[in-house]
Amino acid sequence: MLKSALDALKTGDIKVAESIICLEYPFVYKEVRGRKYTDTQKIQVFIKDGFLDRYTGEKLINPGFLKVLSFYFPNIFPYQAHWKMTECHNAYWEFCPTVDHVVPIAWGGTDDISNWVSTSMIKNAVKSNWTLEQLGWRLYDGGNIEQWDGLTRDFIDLVEKNKELLSDAYIKKWYKISLKALMDRRN
Repeated sequence: MLKSALDALKTGDIKVAESIICLEYPFVYKEVRGRKYTDTQKIQVFIKDGFLDRYTGEKLINPGFLKVLSFYFPNIFPYQAHWKMTECHNAYWEFCPTVDHVVPIAWGGTDDISNWVSTSMIKNAVKSNWTLEQLGWRLYDGGNIEQWDGLTRDFIDLVEKNKELLSDAYIKKWYKISLKALMDRRN
């Protein structure tokens, strides 16, 4: 279709080129709405998906546990607040879950749990504003939190055995929301 528009332009027929683009490859305006979810909503999505990356089916790990490793081993498992790749262990990018919009906001997707899935930070960065179809990806089924919990229960146990870990704000945040989310599931 773009070749047809080019051919029309080459013959000086701008109106025909315009018509070809409008009919065969039109620009569709998409209303972009904001995206906003809380850490509590994030953990709910991670639990809903069984800490599985919905774009690969691979296991993800509770962010708090990864930070525990950085707390104990800052030189061999470094953490950087802005995830600077030269200063942050790659495990954060590979295993730390984040929430992504299956249908990107940029393509008119909704900002609600029906459009939210768990994925790794690296897959989220690769996917960006593209649809699954555009990337040739598919959506994997979510997992079962009883079979794989992203080491969440182990993370909670570690913190409860060493309360010094709560001096780290990131660990404290994920401990609190992880504990609450698991308790809410029991009720």
